[in-house]
Amino acid sequence: MAKRMLDVTASELKNYKKKDLLESIVKSEGRVMAAECIGLVMPILSDVTNAEFAAAMGADIVLLNMFDVKKPVIQALPDVETMDTVRELKHLTGRMIGINLEPVEVAGDLENQGTMWQMSEGRRATVENAMIARDMGVDMILLTGNPGNGVSNKAITDSLKALREAVGEDVILAAGKMHASGIITEAAENIITEKDIKSFIQAGADIILLPAPGTVPGITMEYVKKLVSCAHSMGALTITSIGTSQEGADLQTIRQIALMCKMTGTDIHHIGDTGYPGMALPENIQAYSVAIRGVRHTYHRMAASVNR
Repeated sequence: MAKRMLDVTASELKNYKKKDLLESIVKSEGRVMAAECIGLVMPILSDVTNAEFAAAMGADIVLLNMFDVKKPVIQALPDVETMDTVRELKHLTGRMIGINLEPVEVAGDLENQGTMWQMSEGRRATVENAMIARDMGVDMILLTGNPGNGVSNKAITDSLKALREAVGEDVILAAGKMHASGIITEAAENIITEKDIKSFIQAGADIILLPAPGTVPGITMEYVKKLVSCAHSMGALTITSIGTSQEGADLQTIRQIALMCKMTGTDIHHIGDTGYPGMALPENIQAYSVAIRGVRHTYHRMAASVNR
């Protein structure tokens, strides 16, 4: 039987399968913290990965953004074989590791041509990439979109159906958007609706990602609470997400968002990757964690050795 994520040790976590991980999250009753990181950029601490830094500040789950499964890059990670990249990161952090894959249409990412956000083949939400991720040891795949990449909710649904058949027994599938991702008709309250949630779950999503209240225009606590209730009624979990660079806001703002997310009933709290490019402000990860679960559980997560 899985222990709640609040208490699980690194040695216990490495033996958890998909069912155990989901059970562990549920048992934590809305006190699980996920931090997003970008491995491509120079780490804040230079010779320590941003993933390790985020884990040290209290994150239970590390979510890798812009992670190319065919050409993986995690700056400051020791040299390892490509297929060992995720396992080495799990060894160093003692945390559950997820990655973003993007259901981008071939011509849908023109806005980002020539920038660091430009799509690569190993970041697309294809069956091939999902299977590579599974074989690497990835615990969760999140189908979502980076700014300007043109990811629609229909594309997410279509990808979920394909990935469910390929890796759904082994990997947690999460889906949703934290901003419009370049689709103007899916902005504000249309970023995600109850209809979208039902489509995602029917297509195979275990977890639904929603914008955190106060992060996107029109997204209120009451609206998100309604969406969380919809997902829960269908047996899925939820992640509320800060994906609007407010992970670099002041502590008071972070605490306010955290408590609003708590009041929606969400299962996992996500904080984005761009306080400074690469990860949230480290003090904001800690402050968010303290707001949703107090110093006892925050310091426990920060202090527990990965050798336990």
